[in-house]
Amino acid sequence: MYQHDSLLLAPGPTTVPRQILESMNLPMTGHRTKEFSQIIHQASRDLQTIFGAKNPVAILTSSGTSALEAAMVNIVNPDDHIVIIVSGAFGDRFKKIAASYPFNAHIFEVEWGNGVDIEEFEAYINALDENITAVFTQFCETSTSVKHPIRELGKLVHDIDPNIYFVVDGVSIIGAVDVDMERDNIDLLVAGSQKAIMLPPGAAFVAYNDRSIERFKEVTTSRFYLDLNKYITSLNDDSTPFTPAVSLIRGVQTYCDLINEEQFENTIKRHEVCKEAVRAGIKALDIDLLVEDQFASPTVTAFVPNKEEVKPIKDELLNRFNITIAGGQQHLKGSILRVGHMGKVSPNDMLKFISALEIVLSELRGTSVLGKGITKFQEVINQYV
Repeated sequence: MYQHDSLLLAPGPTTVPRQILESMNLPMTGHRTKEFSQIIHQASRDLQTIFGAKNPVAILTSSGTSALEAAMVNIVNPDDHIVIIVSGAFGDRFKKIAASYPFNAHIFEVEWGNGVDIEEFEAYINALDENITAVFTQFCETSTSVKHPIRELGKLVHDIDPNIYFVVDGVSIIGAVDVDMERDNIDLLVAGSQKAIMLPPGAAFVAYNDRSIERFKEVTTSRFYLDLNKYITSLNDDSTPFTPAVSLIRGVQTYCDLINEEQFENTIKRHEVCKEAVRAGIKALDIDLLVEDQFASPTVTAFVPNKEEVKPIKDELLNRFNITIAGGQQHLKGSILRVGHMGKVSPNDMLKFISALEIVLSELRGTSVLGKGITKFQEVINQYV
């Protein structure tokens, strides 16, 4: 049953399509040439569809974490009050970034595995006796596989005070979900390259609206490499402020071409189908899911096997079937497993995962579960083919 080709189903990095790899391996070009200007021009504008943005998307040569930090230091002045929703490891990263600067951060804690309760968050915001500059949240909390109700959150923040900036970490979901920054009242939306955008790690993306552009000019927080004013000015000249990852940005353009070919609405549907089928297959194997259906992410699923099954499942999938999934983070380490279904992924890929999981579980439990997960998985797929 061992697969000669590995199946990377971690929640990032994800498999990079052959077409992207080939474009990234083309001969190097100078980053101050007409050829590169054409590439950055097209890539930054084609990304607008993926981000639901009206402005070209800034591309940074750095990890997704840099985009989180850039979003904060370009919106928040020293001594400003901000609210950070923390529902997992990456909300906690926003919290740690804020602690590195002279910002006043108010933390709205959400139990790991739960989505934001809109009414509770409204009460929390209204109880703060401070002028809030910005609200920061995850779109998808990768560590738990929660997808927060971003559209409802954006509307709430805008209704409470339209001057508050709504900043969204979309690192592990952009490229797999319908988003419209204007409709969803998002001022800044950031992402990374190695998740649903299915590129190698090393690029980060920042989408912004016109209101944010004006705010960037006013903010006095110290920054240099992450000064988004520099990136916007350069984009107007079809350039970058610093030496970019030329090959990665060429890959961005190829990614956009692939999505245009598939049509983005079909990309979104493909991720939703994989999510629903995987969740049905896992539940059929008597394994609990960490997240309720209403908060389930289309890009990653967290599941809760019996405690003694967690490590053997992860190890056996890799060692016997060449399938990579991920464990839990922080206090969920050793308690949950996470399987990614984002980027270059199809129902056939996920069917291999469910099939291998059935074999591993049958051996661990001493009783056959063969066919149980696959049947439920295929029943979901059958509704869409």
